[in-house]
Amino acid sequence: MQLKAAQLRDARLRSLMQIFIDCAIWFLSLNASVVLRYEFHLESVSWLPTLLLGVGAGILHVGVGFYLGLYSGHFAYGSFGEVRAVSISVFVEAAVLTFIVLIFGTSLGIPRSSVLIAFPLALVMMFGVRYLRRISSELSRRPNTEAAPTIVVGAGNAGGLIVRSMMTDPDSPLRPVGLLDDDPSKRRLKLHDVQVLGNTDRIIETARETSAEVLVIAIANAEAALLRRLTDDGVEAGLQVLITPSVQQMVSGTVSVSDLRNIKIEDLLGRQPLDTGVEDIADYVTGKRVLVTGAGGSIGSELCQQIYKFGPKELIMLDRDETGLQHVQLKTVGNGLLDSREVVLANIREEANLLDIFKDRKPEVVFHAAALKHLPMLEQYPLEAWKTNVLGTLNVVNAARAVGVMTFVNISTDKAASPTSVLGHSKRVAEKITSWAAEDTGLKYLSVRFGNVIGSRGSMLPTFQTLIEAGGPLTVTHPEATRFFMTIPEACQLVIQAGGIGRASEVLILDMGQPVRILDIAKRMIAMSGKKIEIVFTGLREGEKLHEVLVGEHEDLERPFHPQISHTHANPLSPDRLDENVWMERMGMQNRIKSDSKNLQSDTETVKP
Repeated sequence: MQLKAAQLRDARLRSLMQIFIDCAIWFLSLNASVVLRYEFHLESVSWLPTLLLGVGAGILHVGVGFYLGLYSGHFAYGSFGEVRAVSISVFVEAAVLTFIVLIFGTSLGIPRSSVLIAFPLALVMMFGVRYLRRISSELSRRPNTEAAPTIVVGAGNAGGLIVRSMMTDPDSPLRPVGLLDDDPSKRRLKLHDVQVLGNTDRIIETARETSAEVLVIAIANAEAALLRRLTDDGVEAGLQVLITPSVQQMVSGTVSVSDLRNIKIEDLLGRQPLDTGVEDIADYVTGKRVLVTGAGGSIGSELCQQIYKFGPKELIMLDRDETGLQHVQLKTVGNGLLDSREVVLANIREEANLLDIFKDRKPEVVFHAAALKHLPMLEQYPLEAWKTNVLGTLNVVNAARAVGVMTFVNISTDKAASPTSVLGHSKRVAEKITSWAAEDTGLKYLSVRFGNVIGSRGSMLPTFQTLIEAGGPLTVTHPEATRFFMTIPEACQLVIQAGGIGRASEVLILDMGQPVRILDIAKRMIAMSGKKIEIVFTGLREGEKLHEVLVGEHEDLERPFHPQISHTHANPLSPDRLDENVWMERMGMQNRIKSDSKNLQSDTETVKP
C-alpha cells in the first residue's frame, strides 16, 4: 500500500514538473518571438503585454493539455499518442493566441507575427524535452547482460516492440543480438541499436556467429509453411523457439518479453485458423434459451463459452460428467458451485428423463455435442455406439421436437463420410436421424461435420505429448496416414455459424485445407522436445482409414453463403427403420470382414521402429 502511494506521489510530481516545463516553453517562445521580430532591439519591445501574453499562453496550454489527457497518465512518455496530443494542443493554442493578437495586438504593441514565430519554437522544444526524457529513461534501463542471447526474426512492428522490450527491461531473460528479415529494404536497418544481420535463411549461421540460444519469431500472421521452416532451422541450430503473442496485443503496444510463448505444434499444422464471421450471424442465440449436450467435453465446453458471449436468455449445460460440468461452469459463469440451474446432470441414453428436462426448461436452440468418439474403443463395443451415438441422438431429437425447438445442430465427424468404422457409421446414422427430424418438423435441424480437433481431450496431440514426456516410444499407426485438423475455437465457431446459415436437413463442412501426415507431426513434436524418442508403427486399427475424407462419394456440394463452408444434404432415416439386432449383425460382420482382410496381409506390415 505504501509502495502504491509512493508511486502515485512520484507520478503527480512528474506531471507537475512537465506542466511547469511546458508553460515555461510557451512563455519563453512568445518572448523570444517578439525579440526576434524586433531584431533584438529590446527597447522596442512592449514588455508588460508580452509577458502577460506568455503567462496566458501557459495557462491556456494547461487547460487544453488536461482536456487531451497530457497530464493524466493517458500516454506512455514519448509515445506517438503523446506526440499527437502535444501537436493538437499547440495547434489549438496557436490558433487562439493568433486570434487574440490580431484583435488586440496592435493596440498593445505586440507584433501580429509573434505567434507564428512562437508556434514552431514551442512545438520543437516540447518534442525535444520529451525525446530527451525518453532517451534518459531507456539509457537507465539497459538490457540484462546475463540474459540469453536472442535472434529476432522479423524487423517490422512486432520485431520492434519485442526488441524494445528486451532492451529496456533490465529483468528481461532475453537479450537481442541480431535481427533477420527477408525485406531487402531492411538490410542495413537497426532497431534500438540491434542490427539486421541478413535474411531468414541465415538462422543457423547467425546462431553460430552470435552464440545465440533463443530464436524469437516476430512475424504477425505468419503462414504455417514459413513457421515450419523457421522452426526447423532453429531446432537444427539448437535454439529454443519462441513466438510473439496475438496481433491484438501487439497493436495495443502492450506486448513484452513475458508475453512470448513456446511455439506449439498447432502453429505448424499447415493452415491458419479461418475466420468464419460467426459474429455476423449469431443473433439467433441472443436472448434465447440454449441447451448444449456434452457440455463438459472439449467441444461442448468451448461451445458454451462462445455462446455465453452472445447473451442467451438462458444457457443450459447438460452432461453426464459432473467434473466436466464444474469445469465449464467455471469457464462461463465464473464459479464451480454446481448448485444452479445452468448445469444439468443427465445421460442422453435415458429417454424419459431427457424429455422431462426439455419440457421443464423449454430450450429454443439445441447444440448436440454428446457422443462417444474413440474409434478403436467403439470397434470393440459397437453396442455402446448404438446406445449413445444413435439412440442417444434420437432421444435428444425427439425431446427437441416435443418442445418445439426451432434450431437443432448435431455435431458430426469426417468419419461419417463414406464410413468404414463403427464410429463413422453411428455418426452417419445420427446425421440421417437429424435430417429426418428436419423433414418431419419443417424446422432447422442440421448437422456439422469436421475433422480432428487439435487439443481436444483424448485426441492425438495430447496423446503424443504424454508419450514424449514419458520418454517414448511414440506410436504411429502408418507412415503415410493423413488427417484433417482444426482448432477447438474454430470448430465451435463453425457449429454456431451453422445454426445461422444452415438449412434443414443439411450437413455443413468447413474447408480444412490440405490433410497433414501424422508421421510429420510426430517427428516435429519430438524435435521440439529436444529428446531422442523412437517412433513405432503399429499398423492401422480396425475401421481406420489411411486418408480421411470430408465428403462422401455420392454427396454433392454447394457453397451458397460462405466461400469456405460447403453444404450437402443428408438422406433422412426414419426411427422405425432402426433395429439394434440389424446394427449389431452389420457391425459384427463388418469387423469380421476387416479382421479376415488384415490376416491376409503380408508380414512386412508388422511393427517396425
